[in-house]
Amino acid sequence: MQIQVRDYPMYVAGEWIASEARMEATSPATGERIGTVPEGTREDVRRAIAAANRAWPAWAARSAFERAAALERVAEIIRERREELARTLTLDQGKPLAAEAYDEVDELIVYFRQAAADTTRFDGALPPSVDAGKRVLLYRVPRGVVGVISPWNWPYTMPAEVIAPALATGNAVVWTPAPSTSVCSVKLAECIVDAGLPAGLFNMITGQGPVVGDEVASNPGTHAVAFIGSVETGRQVARRAAGKQLLLEMGGNGPVVILDDADLDAAVKASLTSAFLCAGQSCTAGERFLVHERVHDAFLEKLAAAVEHEVRLGDPFAPETTLGPMNNEPTAQKMDRHVTDALQRGAELVTGGARAEEFPTRLYYRPTVLKGVTEEMQVAQEETFGPVAPVTAIRSEEDALRTVDGSPYGLLAAVWTRDLVRGLRFAERVRTGWVNINASSNHWESHLPFGGRSGSASGIGRVGGRYPMETFTEMKTVVVSLE
Repeated sequence: MQIQVRDYPMYVAGEWIASEARMEATSPATGERIGTVPEGTREDVRRAIAAANRAWPAWAARSAFERAAALERVAEIIRERREELARTLTLDQGKPLAAEAYDEVDELIVYFRQAAADTTRFDGALPPSVDAGKRVLLYRVPRGVVGVISPWNWPYTMPAEVIAPALATGNAVVWTPAPSTSVCSVKLAECIVDAGLPAGLFNMITGQGPVVGDEVASNPGTHAVAFIGSVETGRQVARRAAGKQLLLEMGGNGPVVILDDADLDAAVKASLTSAFLCAGQSCTAGERFLVHERVHDAFLEKLAAAVEHEVRLGDPFAPETTLGPMNNEPTAQKMDRHVTDALQRGAELVTGGARAEEFPTRLYYRPTVLKGVTEEMQVAQEETFGPVAPVTAIRSEEDALRTVDGSPYGLLAAVWTRDLVRGLRFAERVRTGWVNINASSNHWESHLPFGGRSGSASGIGRVGGRYPMETFTEMKTVVVSLE
């Protein structure tokens, strides 16, 4: 792909603006400079929040169908720019173009169209009054200004899954994207702006999280805050946004349980998606493979063969590539640490285990399978966020439940069994917000509620479909006297 190096702007209070302070954007795929983006300031965020507070009341006063039409325009612009958006995603984030980037853009379209449809069906209630001469109306109203702080692993769809429902329900948005994929974010912002939304209703400020993200979370002008990202940062956001409505999706380690009656061929095929989609940089990535001892060796043998023959690490613009580079050096270093720690503590390397040296950057990591993984290893305790499948032998379903429920995470689990009753029993008992039976841990659907179980480190609230709309609105009660 021919790189057009640009100095990109950010969008504040209805205007595209630059700044003297700039951040370099470098491609994880090629190592080349692809441009610069503004290093926004707290004052930039404050201006955006002030503009958003001026804009949202008039937007909220429009009918749901008018707001839906605007989101449909956004979706149509995205569709028209599909090729540019996908190639920018591959260049800026590192995802394989054919295997993943087009799919993310297509799902991005779904989020805006889905929000447009959902807002026209987002209704209230008419509960009875104790007084026969009165009527009670219950309906939902927007909170006002929604602050959005989004990550780099899915730089289109993860912000969209909260931006679209926030706008659809009459709110304004102030968005701060991850620095390492800010070029993607500008491209998405262009689509939203070009749909003709009122000035000030949508804002995007690039910059460093401790500055612009912190201002979004703490500023009294934001009335709800949606954060998707790491546990540590999410907890900081929650502290700074205390007293506001929060939606926090803070990750997991996607345990995949392979019981002794599982269809191993199907489980192995799905495990490739679990472990290596987005180079393992997914909150639902299969970062724990808990395999029944009766099928452990057979599963490992099949998995190793599948990795060797089906996972193709390479240039993400090449059509045959299924695994691209990791996005950034800190995440790659964590992968290094976790693999090294596991091997030092007694795990065995089945395949991979090191960075690939023959590529333009050091962010290409060989698909890795470890066996003999135990609870004290970092790869078992933490969210590795890399292309690794750590395998642990278990003795029973109860053993698997103890291991999963002993984790601090509670986002998603997957279980493989030919016995539907057994699978449902496991799903009802395991403490995660989502369970896949006989499907990849990375299988999810955009219209369904997704989020962590209470008491876990995986967050609060739900993304997906109409469910964020409940976070971004509040109930209003109106009593009407008929006498």
